[in-house]
Amino acid sequence: MAHAHASPPGMAGANLARQGLSGKDFRGHDLRGANLAGADLCGADLSLADLSGANLVNADLQNANLSGAILSGASLNGADLRHACLAEARLAGAVLEDALLSHADLSGANLRGADLHHADLHAACLDRAWLDGASGLPPYTTDKTCHD
Repeated sequence: MAHAHASPPGMAGANLARQGLSGKDFRGHDLRGANLAGADLCGADLSLADLSGANLVNADLQNANLSGAILSGASLNGADLRHACLAEARLAGAVLEDALLSHADLSGANLRGADLHHADLHAACLDRAWLDGASGLPPYTTDKTCHD
């Protein structure tokens, strides 16, 4: 008997570096440890995806949906996450050095122990975000309210 809902394909450890994946649907996919360095993921749906330990260095994630995604221990150095939705995302221990997060929605995100040195968080929504132990937070992150 066929199941009504098939699981998303497992892509753990996949090498998708520098691939054009703009607008693709990776909702709920297993991308643990995947290499997505320099990939174009503009507007992609990565909601509820498991990207723990993934390499997203210099990835373009503008306007991407990463709500509820697991990004624990992921490398997002230099990633462009402007206007991305990371609501309720799990970013504990993630490295976001030099990441562009302006106007990103990080409401309810877990950023415990994340490295945010030199990250641009201008006008990012940090309402209800967990920032305990996060390093490199700019002084303006004390205002956690959301701005339009």
